[in-house]
Amino acid sequence: MTTQATGEFKVQSWDEEAYAELADGVKLTRASVTQAFSGDLEGTGAAEWLMCGRADGTADFVGLVSVSGRLGGREGSFVLENRGTFDGKTAQGPWSVVRGSGTGELAGLNGEGSFSAPMGSEATLTLAYDFE
Repeated sequence: MTTQATGEFKVQSWDEEAYAELADGVKLTRASVTQAFSGDLEGTGAAEWLMCGRADGTADFVGLVSVSGRLGGREGSFVLENRGTFDGKTAQGPWSVVRGSGTGELAGLNGEGSFSAPMGSEATLTLAYDFE
């Protein structure tokens, strides 16, 4: 049976460095980010994102988020794979649980959902999940 989780997260730290500067203001960066989750998912996250930013302030990104905490009353950790876009105001996109990444009471976790993160405010999240 699939369960629908909703919640929020706040960015606690953001460390971004460019590793390539291309023509026309395009640059490739890597960001190491920590997050605090609340709602149906409570805990902490450590994200690594690779981003392609454009001169107009928009970007596309891919990344992995290691999450530790409680989901649906179960405690453990898991990894989310995500990709998304930043339109200059909001980062958003889908994410999914990396198969086999669940530990503790979250072993066997499967799921997918999405997030929306406006600049300067709390991000919202969804995750539809079940267990193998």
